[in-house]
Amino acid sequence: MYDARMSPPSVTISARGAERLRHGHPWIYRSDIRESSAEPGDLVRVMSERGRPLGSGFWSSESQISLRFLGQEDVAGERAERAMLTARIEAALAFRQSLGIDATAWRAVNAESDRLPGLIVDVYGDGAGRVVVMQALTQAMDRRMKMVGEILTQLLTPVGILARNDQKVRRLEGLEESVAVVAGDVPDGIEVREGPVSYTVDVRLGQKTGLFLDQRENHEAASRYARGRALDAFTYNGGFALRMAARCESVLALDSSAAAVGATRANAERNGAGNVDAQEGNAFDILRELEIARERFDTIVLDPPAFAKNKASVERAAAGYKEINLRALKILTPGGCLMTCTCSYHMREELFHQVLEEAAADAHATVTVVEKRAQARDHPILLNVPETHYLKCFVLRKLS
Repeated sequence: MYDARMSPPSVTISARGAERLRHGHPWIYRSDIRESSAEPGDLVRVMSERGRPLGSGFWSSESQISLRFLGQEDVAGERAERAMLTARIEAALAFRQSLGIDATAWRAVNAESDRLPGLIVDVYGDGAGRVVVMQALTQAMDRRMKMVGEILTQLLTPVGILARNDQKVRRLEGLEESVAVVAGDVPDGIEVREGPVSYTVDVRLGQKTGLFLDQRENHEAASRYARGRALDAFTYNGGFALRMAARCESVLALDSSAAAVGATRANAERNGAGNVDAQEGNAFDILRELEIARERFDTIVLDPPAFAKNKASVERAAAGYKEINLRALKILTPGGCLMTCTCSYHMREELFHQVLEEAAADAHATVTVVEKRAQARDHPILLNVPETHYLKCFVLRKLS
């Protein structure tokens, strides 16, 4: 008889699931589960249909991704779990330290890309004022929040840890959404720096965990291409606009959110960027109005929210991406640069490329691809897991 005190529960997967692991993808779907003795969030021993041990993984009783593989090592018991989590978080932090990130807001743990599926950890601030924001996106990580919090306290010595567990994806795991301080004190506003630009971040209410940290290096790249009159659509808190302001005569920053426009104005004032004009409005409508008015810009950035939330929405999303890129190319001056982004995994790079081709053709514009970019290096892409390559960014130059 199975004895939970003697051995971790086991999950048997199909030959197709085992082949998936062999090719390096750590997700096993419910359709490839043959047998399971696990409870929600258990760390389990993964077995092949022939009874061969394959390694360890985290079990989910609700998600279609039933098993997230951790590796071939056999991890059993709380002490071994803590040692594994500590070692992997230490490795993640050491990698970020090696990057020489010029910012005081950065990602410390990026889930599967750091072999810690379901765990996101971001750091805001520096020194004595450092705050850690963590997200547990799976049953397994939700069960281990206390342990992870203790490890992060030991390794990062933050003034406080906030659990931003308010993501809709938690519903797929049967988990409630919440925001709570789990250790220390978390202030309402945290001062951070991204290169030469400073922000005040609200980690409780801000997008993602407070800032779009995955765009940090693209903000810097935009400043290298920026010149003349610039436009930053979907600006959020002015990330692109503020980096371009130092190189441009003027920057028009657009967002449909009054709160985002207010934040951009406050950030512009804080950084002495008097040439940033933040306006509230629908970017689709304003781009069309600018075209009708024959306005022209030398540099344009498009960083919209994810239009494709799932496979079913890809076709409609592609139409949306084509529309804004078509309008942008029409108001871009010859010789000017367009930096255009999609943050949806479902909008694959080859499809996004095709959308941009069609937009250029309809705009009667001759366009070159200057550069292809992705999310910042502290948000690494796992080679065998295309789902981790979600942010695609093209820098285009309009020739005519």
